[in-house]
Amino acid sequence: MSSIELTSSQKSILTALINLYGEQEDAVKGEAIAEEVDRNPGTIRNQMQSLKALQLVEGVPGPKGGYKPTSNAYEALDIQRMDEPADVPISHEGEQVEGTNVDGIDLSSVHHPELCRAEIHVQGSVRDFHEGDSVTVGPTPLSKLVIDGTVDGKDDTANILILRIDDMRAPDEPAEH
Repeated sequence: MSSIELTSSQKSILTALINLYGEQEDAVKGEAIAEEVDRNPGTIRNQMQSLKALQLVEGVPGPKGGYKPTSNAYEALDIQRMDEPADVPISHEGEQVEGTNVDGIDLSSVHHPELCRAEIHVQGSVRDFHEGDSVTVGPTPLSKLVIDGTVDGKDDTANILILRIDDMRAPDEPAEH
């Protein structure tokens, strides 16, 4: 299924739908998606028709209606959907961000600590994070890893933050396995 080629606009809309659906676990109105991606609600309705044709979203009729992502939507964006994901918190400027969870941490350049970066994959929107913001990730469930860093970049479409690592620590005792 992941062979579907989506435009960047379709990816943004689908990502916004998945983020909003994850927060409310109910059908998401087109207006809410339009606000999230800063587009016209009519544009969203048009895009939803093509996403429905690709079997990535389903429409829910009625006053409480809207759109829901299908399991194919998660596959198309390479998002792993878990029933009970481990809780890995993220803090932005010292405040824990509600409705988000860290999905993965990719470290690069660990041989050069002064150049070390972390790619943080987030379940939830990264729209309110900006370059230069202070972020703390963790502790992770098993190793209790905590990363303090500064936002160096982000990808709103894929919900990824690139952090310049300021500090990274894990307890010296054996991990709980």
